[in-house]
Amino acid sequence: MTEPDNNRTIEELAPLEAMRMLSEDDSAVLLDVRMKIEFDYVGHPPQAINIPWQDAPGQPENPDFVDDVRALLRNQGKPEDLTILTLCRSGSRSRHAAKKLLDSGFTRVINISEGFEGDPDENRHRGNINGWRFHGLPWEQT
Repeated sequence: MTEPDNNRTIEELAPLEAMRMLSEDDSAVLLDVRMKIEFDYVGHPPQAINIPWQDAPGQPENPDFVDDVRALLRNQGKPEDLTILTLCRSGSRSRHAAKKLLDSGFTRVINISEGFEGDPDENRHRGNINGWRFHGLPWEQT
C-alpha cells in the first residue's frame, strides 16, 4: 500500500460524467455515503452501494467508514486501487468521505459534485437546478 498524500485535492465529476465513467469502467464502484433512510426513501442509483458517512444529521462521521469500505471491497474480491465514485445529497458529505478514503491510502477516489438531489433553488427545493436525478439518470427507491 502506498503512503497517502494528505495534500491531494479531490477530483470532481458532474453526474453525467460520472455515469459515463461507470458505464465505461466495469470495476468502478459507486459509493453512496448518505444515511440509510435517505438511500432507501429518497432514492439512489441502481448500482450504488450504501455505506453511510454519518448515522444522523449533526452526528460525527462513522468511525468505521474506511474499514467498512475496505471490507466491502474485500468481500467482493475487488482491489483498493479501483475507481470509487462518492455520492451524497449535494456533494458535500461525499467530498469529505472521498478525502478520508484518499487520506487512508485509497488511490482513485472521485466525488460526484452535484450529488443525488443537487443544490436547493430559491424556494429551497432540490432537484430543480442540478444533481443526479435532475439530469434524468437512472435511480430507484428501496
